Amino acid sequence: MNNPFKVNPAFRTYHVEYAIRDIVEASKEAKKQGKELIYLNIGDPVQYGFKTPESILKAVCEALYKNYNSYSDSVGVPEAVDAIKSYALKKGIKPLDIYVTQGASEAIEFAIAALINPGENILLPCPCYPLYQAIVAKFEIEPRFYFLDEENNWEPDLDNIEALIDKKTKAIAIINPNNPTGAIYSKETLEKILEIAKKYQLVILSDEIYDQFILEENLEHISIASLTDEIPVITFNGLSKNYFAPGFRIGWGIISGPKEMLIDYIEAIHKLSRTRLCAPHPLQFAIPEALNNENGYIKQVIKDLRKRRDLLVDGLNQISHISCVKPLGAFYAFPRIDISDISDLEFTKRLILEEGVVVVHGSGFGQKPGTKHFRIIFLPEEEKLIKALEKIEKFVKKITS
Repeated sequence: MNNPFKVNPAFRTYHVEYAIRDIVEASKEAKKQGKELIYLNIGDPVQYGFKTPESILKAVCEALYKNYNSYSDSVGVPEAVDAIKSYALKKGIKPLDIYVTQGASEAIEFAIAALINPGENILLPCPCYPLYQAIVAKFEIEPRFYFLDEENNWEPDLDNIEALIDKKTKAIAIINPNNPTGAIYSKETLEKILEIAKKYQLVILSDEIYDQFILEENLEHISIASLTDEIPVITFNGLSKNYFAPGFRIGWGIISGPKEMLIDYIEAIHKLSRTRLCAPHPLQFAIPEALNNENGYIKQVIKDLRKRRDLLVDGLNQISHISCVKPLGAFYAFPRIDISDISDLEFTKRLILEEGVVVVHGSGFGQKPGTKHFRIIFLPEEEKLIKALEKIEKFVKKITS
């Protein structure tokens, strides 16, 4: 070319980061060096041997053979929407509208993009699943992070939430059960969040993708939307975790609250839905098969995960300079590092390069200033978790001796 030039990316991409995927680069380097890696970084149950239920696979195959391979309605096929509505009602949610998406992540993006303008702000938990930071960076929305209280089982700090609100605040996002901490929020906490949302006229975005991963026998997951008819709430869920089908990319949003307040917002979400035509048509037929039947498979999984969680958390708490609050749901733990002169990112990278244990640095999710953490999953079999604990203990002893 006579006039070579460099193609510069748009400004909106500059602050888009995704820590869970970004840590893969350190893993690749360790692999090049011949390290045997123990992957404890990505919350994909299928990669650890959990299988998508046979009945769901059959439902999708049947849809394919019936030639349901055209575009569908942009907000979802009626069978899927009806099943989601029934599931919502069982949880105590009264849906005004339901939209089916390419994973819960797209449902979240539509809800944020249809609500918040550049320069306005949204309250996000700290720590937070990195998808939210990536979305708000893309749309030039200001994130304001409220702390989750490690001393109180990672429940939201309610005073901190209220202190962050101003005239440009449009929404509060909650992740319950929580990624990365495994917390499950109490009814009292959820009711107080509703009081704040009502006082300041905010929309609540509630990510409940792990709502069936309840690891304590006497604990119940409560959908925040089930506690109110007065506050606009968008509840997100999908097939990826509860039904072990992350590759299907099928999720949804459930809009509830006062109809007169939400008519224009619902139409705005529908507009965004129409721009990408539809979620994968044949895969949507997995939704009624999943939601209209009891999820028996997850019951055994929960028993196994409870044992693995206890093994991991007990083991972490026996390692000097490491402490871990017991997660109540999902399949993540967020242990704290009490070692001076090393950042959580350096800790994580060195753990990968020197011991082959792949976890994610806490700063990739956000953490309270002055604290350091890493996220670790307990999906693998117990033998692998024991080996990982041995390597973590070896590494900690080496860097603190």
